[in-house]
Amino acid sequence: MSPRAPEAGYAVVVPTVGRPSLAVLLRSLAEQSGPLPEQVVVVDDRRAPNDELTLPEELVSRLPVRVVASCGRGPAAARNLGWQLTTAPWVVLLDDDVVLPETWATALEGDLAVGPGVGGSQGRLQVPLPTTRRPTDWERSTAGLEQALWATADMAYRREALLAVHGFDERFPRAYREDADLALRVREAGWELVRGARSTVHPVRPAPGDVSLRVQRGNTDDALMRRLHGSRWRERAGTGRGRLPWHVGTLALGVVGLLGGAASVGDSIARLVPARGGAALAGRARVVAVTGLVGWLGLTADFAGRRIRPGPADPREIARMLWTSVAIPPAAVAHRARGWWLHRRAEPWPPRPKAVLFDRDGTLVHDVPYNGDPGRVAPMTGARESLQRLRSHGIRVAVISNQSGIARGLVTPAQVAAVNREVEQRIGAVDSWHVCPHGPEDGCSCRKPQPGLVRAAARALRVRPEDCLVIGDIGADLVAARSAGARSVLVPTPATRAEEVHAAPQVAPDLPSAIDLVLGERQAVRP
Repeated sequence: MSPRAPEAGYAVVVPTVGRPSLAVLLRSLAEQSGPLPEQVVVVDDRRAPNDELTLPEELVSRLPVRVVASCGRGPAAARNLGWQLTTAPWVVLLDDDVVLPETWATALEGDLAVGPGVGGSQGRLQVPLPTTRRPTDWERSTAGLEQALWATADMAYRREALLAVHGFDERFPRAYREDADLALRVREAGWELVRGARSTVHPVRPAPGDVSLRVQRGNTDDALMRRLHGSRWRERAGTGRGRLPWHVGTLALGVVGLLGGAASVGDSIARLVPARGGAALAGRARVVAVTGLVGWLGLTADFAGRRIRPGPADPREIARMLWTSVAIPPAAVAHRARGWWLHRRAEPWPPRPKAVLFDRDGTLVHDVPYNGDPGRVAPMTGARESLQRLRSHGIRVAVISNQSGIARGLVTPAQVAAVNREVEQRIGAVDSWHVCPHGPEDGCSCRKPQPGLVRAAARALRVRPEDCLVIGDIGADLVAARSAGARSVLVPTPATRAEEVHAAPQVAPDLPSAIDLVLGERQAVRP
């Protein structure tokens, strides 16, 4: 018999790109001596998988595993999708390349026995390093996770805390800084974060020779962190000072030194400026150029030395450190400049949507099953005012509606169109209408909970699905939004099931309150 779940039950969310280490992690979870999770959500974040992610049957039979796809939207979006599908009071976020000691779950049970003001508990990461040689630069970088704060390789969050801050900021596309951003927002919301007693093994995964150059893309995310959290964000997040100022200096000296070379610069000035003045300027230019080259060489050599000395005396590793030490400063500065431009107007998460997509029946108008009579259209309270508020803020609106009555022969497309026209007469203009005429058995890609209607509406409104928010009254509306990458708000009616309310990321008691959420004028209800 499986160990009993603790009173403070927990779910596990694991984003993955299909690495073999996933099965190792899940096996270590299934073999725990302590309480097993209530739910395990594995989020397949491969961009275009050739096959469906499958897990060994032995693990599926021992763990309550559910596999969902997030279509390569990045670990932040994958984790959001995962935790929103859970219902347990605590959500444990694990990387797909960690291994859990047998006593992990027992220690976790103690870590979650905390006061109501604690919103998160961090596991203690252990990174095994080679014992027969000194670690490489990449191995030392991975070992830095042992001292990192709030790393989602093993981080448990109270579900209430995640709801309060709307989860991860999905504008962080890499497994970098999204955890620090979330931790800062959770603490700003009044929750305490603590370090637990449990430990988790984080092996060093294989990496290409240019990995240290690739990780410079994180400078783009650092620009977003500065925009969102101010110039002292590193101090507040405990990330260390970073080397960007040194990289800027190295690049600046290199540019000065490479202005065509000292001699050519001097000769050019001498030809342009006659007599002694030109010769003097040429001499100064040579000095500046030589100084730049010497300074660049000195800073580059110092940077390379700092990376080579702690590492193994391996010619291949030394060669990698030399050429990447030359390439890293310009790459880091370029990525930081790109990030500054991309995020120069970034708003706090979640940003206001550019479009709101409404379900029709039960959301904008009272639900009349298979209605083909415009005379029976009755708007929900506040529907007209809600659309007017959105339009006044420059937010476009569309309707996405399942109309299986067409497939069943109960209404005609013309009758549905007539009802839609009456809806607009009663509540105001809608920018775009999208109707699925199929039945549940047709297997189409547009019928909610499939994402087709959301994606079609986004295309028609010339926005990305991620810039849309869906408002509906049942779980299928929310699942369609989630599958397309959009956000959602549930406005329950008597037809809404209790489990749908509990699983919703945001709940509003009525339509005007949902618009308050959209416009940031009200906090989310915690289901």
